[in-house]
Amino acid sequence: MKVISLINMKGGVGKTTMAVNICDCLATRYDSKVLLVDIDPQFNATQCLMSGDEYVKYLKAGKDTILSIFEKDVRAYASSIDGPSTKTAKKLDEIKACNIKKNFDLIPGNLNLFQIEMASGEGRENRLSKYLKGISEQYDFVIIDTPPTPSIWMTSALIASDFYLIPVKPEPLSFTGIDLLHGIIEDKRENLDLKIECLGIIYTMVEEDSIVFRQAKASLSSGRWKDYQYKKFMHKRTVIAREQTNGGFILSLDKDECKVALVGIVKEMLKRIER
Repeated sequence: MKVISLINMKGGVGKTTMAVNICDCLATRYDSKVLLVDIDPQFNATQCLMSGDEYVKYLKAGKDTILSIFEKDVRAYASSIDGPSTKTAKKLDEIKACNIKKNFDLIPGNLNLFQIEMASGEGRENRLSKYLKGISEQYDFVIIDTPPTPSIWMTSALIASDFYLIPVKPEPLSFTGIDLLHGIIEDKRENLDLKIECLGIIYTMVEEDSIVFRQAKASLSSGRWKDYQYKKFMHKRTVIAREQTNGGFILSLDKDECKVALVGIVKEMLKRIER
C-alpha cells in the first residue's frame, strides 16, 4: 500500500479536485483499491463525494469520519447537526470507511476536527499513521487531502505518507509557496525522521496560451523543481467544476482533453512511484 498526500499551502489550486479524481482514476482505470482520507477541516473532498443530505444522514447514523481516528477519550461536542453531545472514542481497528463506488472508499472529513486540541508530545499526530498501517492489506493506494495551512493535521498526513504531490496553479505567488512548503517538509523529515519523498508538481487550472503559464513553467524549469514537473496538466475548464459540484468525476466527462490529461497524470505518478 502506498500513501500519498496532496499538499499545498495555498488554497484554490485544485488540490481537492486532483485528490478525488486521482482516486477515481486509480479505482476505475487501474482496478486498484483506493482510500481517500479527508483530513482538511473544511472537508471539501467529502462535499464532492457526498451530498449534504447524505452527509447528514451518515453522521446521524453514528458512522465514522476523520474525527474517529483522532479521538482518544470521551469528549463533548457542539454539533451543527445534532447539537451538544458526547462521544466515546473508538479503537482504531473498529473504524470503518465509507464506500463511494467500486474500489473507492472514503474517510469523510468533519468540521468538528477544529474542536480537537492536540498537546505537543501527546502522540495523537501518529494516530492516522497507525490506523493506515492497520488496514494496509485492504488497499493499494491511500490519497490524503490535506489542509492548506501548516497544522497538526498536515503533520499527521506527512507522518503517514510515503510520498507527497504538489498541485500548483501557475501564477507568480504559487512558486514562493512551493519553496516554503519544501522547507517545512524538509524540517519535518529531519525532526521526525520521515522517509517521505516528493512525487512532483502538477499544474492545475491552466490557461495554456497565457503568458503567466509560460513564465511559470520557465521559472520552475530553471531551478530545483525542473525534474519534478509533470508533462500533462489540468486545463481550466468550467465543466470540471460543474461535474464536481454534481458529485461526478473527470472520467465521466464528454470532454476527452480533460480525461486524457488526468490519465496521463496518474500514469506518470505511478512511474515516479516505481523509481
